[in-house]
Amino acid sequence: MEGNDMIRVQGLRKRYGDTLAVDGLSFTVRPGVVTGFLGPNGAGKSTTMRLMLGLDTGEGSTTFDGVRYSELGCPVGTVGSLLDSGAVHPARSAHHHLRMVAAGAGLPDRRVREVLSLVGLDDVRHCRTGGLSLGMRQRLGLATALLGDPEYLILDEPANGLDPEGVHWMRRLLVRLAEEGRVVFASSHLLSEMARLAEDLVVIGRGRLIAAQPVEDFVAAHTRSEVVVRADRSADLAALLRQEGAQAWADESDTLVVIGFDAERVGAVAARHQLVVRELRTRRSSLEDAFLVATADRTQFRGAAS
Repeated sequence: MEGNDMIRVQGLRKRYGDTLAVDGLSFTVRPGVVTGFLGPNGAGKSTTMRLMLGLDTGEGSTTFDGVRYSELGCPVGTVGSLLDSGAVHPARSAHHHLRMVAAGAGLPDRRVREVLSLVGLDDVRHCRTGGLSLGMRQRLGLATALLGDPEYLILDEPANGLDPEGVHWMRRLLVRLAEEGRVVFASSHLLSEMARLAEDLVVIGRGRLIAAQPVEDFVAAHTRSEVVVRADRSADLAALLRQEGAQAWADESDTLVVIGFDAERVGAVAARHQLVVRELRTRRSSLEDAFLVATADRTQFRGAAS
């Protein structure tokens, strides 16, 4: 799977009546890493994915190694997608559903059994899909996306309905697929999981691009790191740190919080003045913190504060 080109999205725009759901989105998705696609409810993530696959009409373009989806010689073998795990006939078994897709794409029957085994559905392959749990249907949707052994994966909320073991399994699978050189583009509302899964992010709000960058850069751009220190003479240490240009204050537990100096420099100030330090660590913000800051003015639906 080496040598895959990026997904290139240029100027996507989609209007529903007076509502501009997607407003001039442009970004790239590189191979070899999982790229997370984030945004508040109503941000336009699902619409963007549908535009990328040509399922909705709109302005702009999306290319896979320079080729639009509609122009691919073997779409199933190039791009695998999971947009709606419920898009299966409830009376058809998982095995028959995949055989139907495989036949339409000219894929061998053996591939059906391979992907059923890959996603853990081999034991229920003859069960009607209408009787499967949400998590099992999600696994079936992923099996369908993987049927053609595609180079590109576009997945809308792939962990939806999965239990903790299933989420862990999904994370390992997507990381492995990316490590094989594939392009993996996945949306999620599970920010703690996305922090463990993705290396790159595309973040949108109200249809517009907020950021397209590595996770670490996004967190650094929208939050700040703090040094937490406990010392015997915390007031004296705070005064010394402020004299040297740092911001320092005591929180509710009388622990000092320092901004502007790293932990090494805080320790050096304490040592120079012979102050005993009992705890010294860096407290970093999370992806959730950064996301809430970055999307604060782009959130369409807000609940009342409790």
